[in-house]
Amino acid sequence: MTDNAFFDESRQQSLVKAEIVAKYFWAWAKVIIQATKKRTNIAYIDLFSGPGRYQDGSQSTPLLILERAIAEPDMRDLLVTIFNDVDSDNTQSLQQAINSLPKIDSLKHRPIILNTEVGEDIVGALEEIELGPTLFFVDPWGYKGLSLRLIGSVIKNWGCDSIFFFNYNRINMGLHNSAVEEHMNSLFGKERADLLREELELKRPHERELIILEALSQALKEIGGEYVLPFRFKDDRGTRTSHHLIFVSKHVRGYSIMKEIMANASSSTEQGVPSFEYNRATEEQPLLFELSRPLDELEDMLLDKFAGRTMTMIEVHDEHQVGTPYIKRHYKEALRKLEDKRKITASPSASQRRKNTFADSVKVTFPRKQ
Repeated sequence: MTDNAFFDESRQQSLVKAEIVAKYFWAWAKVIIQATKKRTNIAYIDLFSGPGRYQDGSQSTPLLILERAIAEPDMRDLLVTIFNDVDSDNTQSLQQAINSLPKIDSLKHRPIILNTEVGEDIVGALEEIELGPTLFFVDPWGYKGLSLRLIGSVIKNWGCDSIFFFNYNRINMGLHNSAVEEHMNSLFGKERADLLREELELKRPHERELIILEALSQALKEIGGEYVLPFRFKDDRGTRTSHHLIFVSKHVRGYSIMKEIMANASSSTEQGVPSFEYNRATEEQPLLFELSRPLDELEDMLLDKFAGRTMTMIEVHDEHQVGTPYIKRHYKEALRKLEDKRKITASPSASQRRKNTFADSVKVTFPRKQ
C-alpha cells in the first residue's frame, strides 16, 4: 500500500487523530505563549504531512493547525510552521490547500513546505540546532523514518513535545522480520529490540502489545521523554489494535493536558473512566465488557497510597495520575465519595462547600493504615 492510500478517504480514525493533535496544539500554544510572555516564536513541525485535504474534502491536520493560528492574533505573529512530505503530489496538494485558506497572508511567517525523505540528514540537523518551543508531529504510514534519535532530537529542548503515529500492527510483525531489522533497532535501540524479540516468543496477542508498548515507553524515557501517553486505535471490526498515537513530553503539565484531550476522544468508558482508545465498533454495536469498577478501585488506591498524609486535591491528582487512566474529575469524584463514606476528612468540609464540588485547594487528610 502506498503512502497516499492512507489519505484516499477521511476515515473516522483519521479525523479523531487530527482532532487530538489540533486540540493539543492549541492548548500547548496557549501555555507556551503565556510562559514566554510573547518574546519568542513557537513552531509546529510535521515531517510526514500528507496532502491538504482527504479525498472527501475534509481537512488534514496541517490545515486545522493553520486555521487555528489565523484566528488568534498572538499565534498569527509567533507561529512558524514546517511541513514535509517525500511525495511531491502531497506537497503540491498541501500548498494549494494552504494558498486557498482565508486570510493566510495574515500569518507573519509563511508556512514552509519541504519535499524530502526523512533520514539521517534531517535527524543530524535537528540534533545540532537549538529549537525554540516546538510541537513535533511524526505520522509515517509505516515506520520508515521513525526513530528514537528523531524524537530525541526535538524533545531535548525546552517547550518541545512530540506526537507520533506508532503502527503497532506492522511493528509487531517487523520485530521478527530480518528484512526490517535495522528499522526496528532504530525505533527501540538494538539492545532493547533484541530483548523484545526474545521476550515476545510464544506470547499471546494482548501480552505482546503490552510488552511492546512498555519497551517503547522505557526507550522514550531514556532519551528524555519522561511522560509518555499512548492512545489506541482498533481496526474497523474492533477486534485488533491497528495503531497507537503516542504523546511524549518532559513536563507533567503537557501530560495532563493531553490526557484530558485523549480521555474525551475515547469511544468508550467504564464507570466514567475513559478507555484511551478509539474503537469504531463500540459506537456501532453493543459489546460485552468485563465487569469492573475503576472508580471504586481509585478510592482504594488513594487510601492505600496516601495513608497518614494531608494534602490538597490537586497534589493528590498530580502525584498519582501518571500512568493511570484517571483525569482530574475522577479524583474529585473519588474524594467526594470517600468523604461521604467518612473514610477521609476534608477542609473545608462538604457542608462548607458548594454542593457536589471539590476544589483543587481543598485539603484532604487520609487515615493511617490500621
